[in-house]
Amino acid sequence: MVRLLSVNVGLPRDVEWQGRTVNTAIWKSPVDGPRMVRRLNIDGDGQADLAGHGGEHRAVFVYQIDSYRYWESHLGRSDFVHGQFGENFTVDGLPDAEVCIGDRYRIGGALFEVTQPRVTCYRLGIRMGVPEMAALLVAHGRPGFYLRVLAEGEVQAGDDVIQTASGKEDMTVSEINALLYKPGHPRDRLKRALAIPALSAGWRSSFEALLLQSGEVGSSTGNAGLTGLSRPGPAWHGFRPFRVLRKAPESDRVMSLELEPTDRKPLADFLPGQFVVLELKPQSAPRLLRSYSLSGEPKARHYRVSIKRELHGAASSYVSEELNVGDIVQASAPRGSFTLLPGETPVVMLSAGIGVTPVLAMLHALADEQSKRKTWWLYGARSGREHPFAEEVRGLLRSLPNARSQICYSSPDASDRPGIDFDAHCRLDVATLEKLDFPRDGDFYLCGPSKFMSDLTAGLVRLGVEPSRIHTEMFGAGSSITPGIAASPRRPPHAPEGTAGSGVLVSFARSGLNVRWNLKYHSLLELAEACDVPARWSCRTGVCHTCETGIVSGSVSYEPSPIDAAADGNVLLCCSQPTGDIVIDL
Repeated sequence: MVRLLSVNVGLPRDVEWQGRTVNTAIWKSPVDGPRMVRRLNIDGDGQADLAGHGGEHRAVFVYQIDSYRYWESHLGRSDFVHGQFGENFTVDGLPDAEVCIGDRYRIGGALFEVTQPRVTCYRLGIRMGVPEMAALLVAHGRPGFYLRVLAEGEVQAGDDVIQTASGKEDMTVSEINALLYKPGHPRDRLKRALAIPALSAGWRSSFEALLLQSGEVGSSTGNAGLTGLSRPGPAWHGFRPFRVLRKAPESDRVMSLELEPTDRKPLADFLPGQFVVLELKPQSAPRLLRSYSLSGEPKARHYRVSIKRELHGAASSYVSEELNVGDIVQASAPRGSFTLLPGETPVVMLSAGIGVTPVLAMLHALADEQSKRKTWWLYGARSGREHPFAEEVRGLLRSLPNARSQICYSSPDASDRPGIDFDAHCRLDVATLEKLDFPRDGDFYLCGPSKFMSDLTAGLVRLGVEPSRIHTEMFGAGSSITPGIAASPRRPPHAPEGTAGSGVLVSFARSGLNVRWNLKYHSLLELAEACDVPARWSCRTGVCHTCETGIVSGSVSYEPSPIDAAADGNVLLCCSQPTGDIVIDL
């Protein structure tokens, strides 16, 4: 007979970790007597990070005493107490290799359904004092699982665990866990998993992404179930020499460069919205690395980038004043996930300033295929003097049968003609959107200053647009994902404090920072954090792929080895170390 050995609860608390404050509810303690189990959790219990834990499908976490004994032997420990793994129910029985998603159990007065394996994060490593614990649970096939509460009721230690129904497809917790995290994602097993009604929405989305990836024609690599992305690898690794074919002013402050490969070999088509990293070498300054969106036709025989002249901008000043036609620059292959989605849904492009460049490439792609899709072009600038590509855009829009446009000037010049050069004397903001009858069921592409994008994203959601349909691209360093870490004032990227490293050169392309590797760091993620370069992470042990980032040039080694490989042209920051000079898309 399976028994409930312990009911464990705990509320979020702050703990100190590596000089930071982490809010976590990983510490659970046994309780005496009956406890009421409700739809979202047990009385007296709570979750600190609802993005990764909690919710209706993750109301109760279960871990087995048999796994306790396994880890005591594997880790050489004898200090475990009930709740050690952050579980709510410690049980005698219910091994991950036998329990199936969709199985139902009655415990005391409550009824439960198994919904998904546990998704472990770095906080379990803090609780256990074993940083790699998240990876160990996956590698050893002992994740534990979550329950949904079908009928609320009281439970207590000593209650029998009685199975009342079996899950459809008979896929075990261990099998489902390995199907997502480990290499190899057979289509037949993915389809079986998706046929399980009880499977939680998050895992269902992951398996749908993997199924789509497995059916694609091409060289898509990596784990789309974890990253949400399925893209072919870059057309080439590292940098390739390009000659400046043409320099063309597009407005008072924007200059376009047309680049052709020095070997004259055909260029791979890029996806509209992608960018390249340019390596620029001024005579009087260290090399400069900058990311620029490709603004021209995706199928052109050369690449076009368009660069805004920034006050005190080293790269833009060099391009404007020193770089000449015929000069050589080094360019990466096109990369990036801010790309035009295929299909027949309406397309709404919103941009401001130099943020026009990636969506301009999307407009070129729509015009090239003579698209019948409803297309909205919304753009904001100060005036006509700061409105690049005005005539080019008008020509492209005229070629599309279902295109509409709204141009906003916030401070038009006397020579700017209302109704001809621009449509409204205002900013492109939420108030402007409220006056427009744009299709709410379209795909929305936003690029511009960070406040412009955050305000419009929030405004679009208020106006009824599904958040999943809103796609954004940010120039420069992006936002961080640091689950559970207390917010602190954001500092500009900088060299690490203390003694400088003497190892290989690590370049953060979006942040414009070049630093030397120091062996005191265990990973590229730790170096990025020491430099205040924004990074995204969760498990910190090569499991979840949250930290997966583009590697423009160079190579890495891994310690520990990730559970599944990153996509071609990408790197997992949390467990990688550079093996030579390296350029990372951060």
